Amino acid sequence: MRKFISKLQVKNGNIVDPKGNPIYLRGVALGGWLMMEGYMLAGPNIAEHIFKQKFIKKFGTDELLSFMDAWRNSFLTEADIKIIASWGCTCIRIPFNYRLISSENKGFKIDSKGISFLDNVIKWCEKYSIYCILDMHAAPGSQNHDWHSDSNGKCELFTNKKNWNKYLKLWDYLSKRYKDNNIIAGYDVLNEPVVPNDKEPLVKKLYEDIINVIRKNGDDHILFLEGNQWSQRIEFLTEIKEKNICYSTHFYEPLHFTFNLIRELSYPGKIENQKWDIKKIKQRSSDYYNSITKKKTPIYVGEFGVNSRKNNYGELNWVKDVLTIFNQNDYHWTYWTYKSMATHAFPDGIFRNLDNPPWVRREGPVYGMDNILDYWKNSKKDIIESWQTKAFTLNQPLQKIISDFIKP
Repeated sequence: MRKFISKLQVKNGNIVDPKGNPIYLRGVALGGWLMMEGYMLAGPNIAEHIFKQKFIKKFGTDELLSFMDAWRNSFLTEADIKIIASWGCTCIRIPFNYRLISSENKGFKIDSKGISFLDNVIKWCEKYSIYCILDMHAAPGSQNHDWHSDSNGKCELFTNKKNWNKYLKLWDYLSKRYKDNNIIAGYDVLNEPVVPNDKEPLVKKLYEDIINVIRKNGDDHILFLEGNQWSQRIEFLTEIKEKNICYSTHFYEPLHFTFNLIRELSYPGKIENQKWDIKKIKQRSSDYYNSITKKKTPIYVGEFGVNSRKNNYGELNWVKDVLTIFNQNDYHWTYWTYKSMATHAFPDGIFRNLDNPPWVRREGPVYGMDNILDYWKNSKKDIIESWQTKAFTLNQPLQKIISDFIKP
């Protein structure tokens, strides 16, 4: 079994162990588990808290707690971490909703049950010697206006002082809890912030505040800082004066192809009136590369992925070319995502559930997770079993490509 549990640091543009040996963080993200996203259950992309409100209205709060326990204990288990480690991955990104660990009661209160899920997955990573990155995927008030920040359509993290302060308190708590844990490579402190470009100083100020909070705890974990506009604009991050950081970006270009929004686009080929091939991917990645050479700061591509179509349209070719460029540039990366329902749009999982039970019902008129409201009472056992990885099919060609590119 691999053993690399020394705390990591950034030195001269590299992520290194205490002896100065470069470590490449490359693996997969656990999307959908501790931050539910509708499309991963073949449903509409509604915010997690809105789905929960519907569930409570029909079944009550106690049954929602039972539902969430079943989801979190079934969708991802220790066996999954063992599988990921067997692929040769060196890192797992763990997205979580702030609501997982923070009670919605007035004041600041930690949800002990919720935090136990983070504790458990960290322990599993220790057992199988695979680094993890804690990713706050949804922050108080939401850092963008989309469902995957659990937003109600508004972005109010940066403009509401209560949300800002609660965000700082949450990372203060997490930092004190995990500051001495070496299997944690670092903290992805905020997923995909989105503000107008002229408001980027607000994101910079929030990052500076969170750096101060974490460092005052004596916590020297690497801090992964994502750019503005869905992690695309990272140039302003070079103004932040902190050595032990890593710039983080996401890569889904060209979006109409990777998300399968326009049908039957092929890669390589003409997409969005441009020729897309490995040269184009290299050119689009050059801005990130220029930033790291300027500041000697590593780049972590926390998300990249493609909707799977059995390579009928070149999606595996896209993955190969993207990883070729990433590795040439010494980027760190995690594929989005580990598992999901097979979907017609958006990047789906390396493991995919191909079935169509009544609580999925791809033919509609109600799709995916919304059907759970109708079937939970009488089909609870079958629904829970459908969430387990044994009910999913491994996309072996995709998994092999990812494993082949783990090594630098």
